[in-house]
Amino acid sequence: MVSLTTPVCDFNQPAPDFNLPGIDGQNWTLTKAKGQNGLLVMFICNHCPYVKSIQQRLVKDTQILQDNFGINSIAIMSNDPNEYAEDSFENMKKVAEQFGYPFPYAIDETQAVAKAYGAVCTPDFFGYNADLKLQYRGQLDASRKETAAEHVRRDLLEAMKQIAQTGQGPIEQIPSMGCSIKWKT
Repeated sequence: MVSLTTPVCDFNQPAPDFNLPGIDGQNWTLTKAKGQNGLLVMFICNHCPYVKSIQQRLVKDTQILQDNFGINSIAIMSNDPNEYAEDSFENMKKVAEQFGYPFPYAIDETQAVAKAYGAVCTPDFFGYNADLKLQYRGQLDASRKETAAEHVRRDLLEAMKQIAQTGQGPIEQIPSMGCSIKWKT
């Protein structure tokens, strides 16, 4: 397992469009996923210990953003499921049901979307404002392979609230860390 950190935020970079099948039977596009005040695009998977350590907080924080701040979220799984069976489409459905994902969970079978976004690891977060301009590329919180203490700063939640309210993300951002995306050979 290779651990990577995300690059710094490329402020105002436009969000690449996508059209991906979700576990709910719908195809998801950038426009369909977007909330009134923005969109959080998350590259996650099922097997990564970094993602596993934040599942409950991710569900809680994305629900808060949707209910109170007009920011929707979408999770995209771009790993090669032939190499990691735990990341299969069927297992995506099971994990989403187990944790009660309040957001669509879509598969990027060709990995073209991950490449278009420049995603490097799971989790990799891209926070966009209402104009779909990038404002956040940082961590959820201080969790790594283990869940951080309950009282830690909720970096992603605070950044996305600021984006909803001002259209701008924080200048200071701590990169997300996770397992490398499992690219097809």
